[in-house]
Amino acid sequence: MTSLAPVKQPPAAERVYSHVKQGVLERRYEGGTLLTEGELAEAVGVSRTPVREALLRLEVEGLIKLYPKKGALVLPVSAQEIADVVETRLLVEEHAARKAVPAPPGLIERLEQLLARQKEQAAAGDFAAASVTDRCFHAEIVRSGGNEILSRLYDQLRDRQLRMGVAVMHSHPDRIAKTLAEHEEILHALRSGDAEAAVGVVHRHVGWFSHLARGEVR
Repeated sequence: MTSLAPVKQPPAAERVYSHVKQGVLERRYEGGTLLTEGELAEAVGVSRTPVREALLRLEVEGLIKLYPKKGALVLPVSAQEIADVVETRLLVEEHAARKAVPAPPGLIERLEQLLARQKEQAAAGDFAAASVTDRCFHAEIVRSGGNEILSRLYDQLRDRQLRMGVAVMHSHPDRIAKTLAEHEEILHALRSGDAEAAVGVVHRHVGWFSHLARGEVR
């Protein structure tokens, strides 16, 4: 009888990268937190060399700023970053909503499942999971257009959107119900074959973040 081969762990740098990235996206490491190599090495159970490698990668992605001999500062979400993400999302998502009509049954079914899941997560107070599902809901509409280049561009916004989404849910808990209601509206418009109504809701839904960037939402 042959014994099962042990499950191979990801490389040390990959483990550190995933640990820090999840911490930042889920707000366990808030903007302004200073992370040291020693703390991270101990938390993940690795030496400092892979920690440095992981932190360099995260700096390139714009999530942290490295300060030699001090550590890595988790960068807060800036107003400019929110504005840039909103502008890009509106360009991609309004086009995708128009292109999604007439909506195939498979798309409607998938959006219904995602909305039901998001409602459950929001009710349970799991904002990190609800933010992931939120992004999946929008990405599904973008992907339905069949434009691979546009889908890849949209996916590049993924981490920034997740981080913003979790931050917004924590600071504006009343927004969760509004988000779910607007997802219902988008779904209804697609189900009804009303492209302009779908585009209108997407514009209102995504555009709300731009008010946040300008400090108009308290």
